[in-house]
Amino acid sequence: MNLLLWTGEVTEEMLPVCQKLKDAGFDGVELPMFNLDLDYAALGKQLDAIGLARTAVTIRNEEDNPISPDPSIRDKGIEATKKTLDCCAALGAETLVGPYHSAIGYFSGAGPTADEWKWGVESMREVAEYAGSVGVRLGVEALNRFECYLLNTHGDSSRFVRDVDHPSCGMMYDTFHANIEEKSITEAVKAGGDKLVHIHISENDRSTPGAGGVNWDETFDAIVSSGYDGWLVIEAFGLALPEIAAATKIWRRMFEDEITLATDGLRFMKSEVDKRA
Repeated sequence: MNLLLWTGEVTEEMLPVCQKLKDAGFDGVELPMFNLDLDYAALGKQLDAIGLARTAVTIRNEEDNPISPDPSIRDKGIEATKKTLDCCAALGAETLVGPYHSAIGYFSGAGPTADEWKWGVESMREVAEYAGSVGVRLGVEALNRFECYLLNTHGDSSRFVRDVDHPSCGMMYDTFHANIEEKSITEAVKAGGDKLVHIHISENDRSTPGAGGVNWDETFDAIVSSGYDGWLVIEAFGLALPEIAAATKIWRRMFEDEITLATDGLRFMKSEVDKRA
């Protein structure tokens, strides 16, 4: 379960929620990693005690954009992601996912140039080398065209990580972005191939998986038939934090409460996988 449903900064105050998630049947949690000054080693030990595995998610912004024409800004992006990977290693996070290939919410007014692609690949290759040295895997995320312009489809992600060409650099699949951008869910999942290392299960309105308009039959058919056997993470957003609500454009309440969303979503995921077992 992605903890962004509750908070943008996970501290020990979130541990009671984590215990509820464990009791509900979750195997792990995905932590937003924006504040890099927290004691992630201590938090990792506390999550170990609960029995929850970890992944993490982060972003890059205009001031540390890895595809900026300014090499000093690109360097800031590389260093920020390396520092995030240090936090992941301290936390015991298996994978760092997210759209840290470029600045979220920043647009040039055109599609990516050849130079921007090259800068992105070069930046990510340096980050991947570092990820391998600290034992964390990368899961690069494509976002829909309204949130970024470098990687909008999972075919884009696949080409990007294959250009990076590093064993620590994989890609992730996200059902929300796919619902906006992909012509074929089956082909989008297939595009990942051996580079698909992570999946976000997210409804078209960002609320309870299974209660909206995503083509879940084709989605789970494609996931299961692909042989993928990694994390399936519910990513949902609500109104708990104004800054998260503003960033994700959530203006209305679309579920009963966070734990109900999580438990209903988990039940839905398990039932869909079990149907195809």
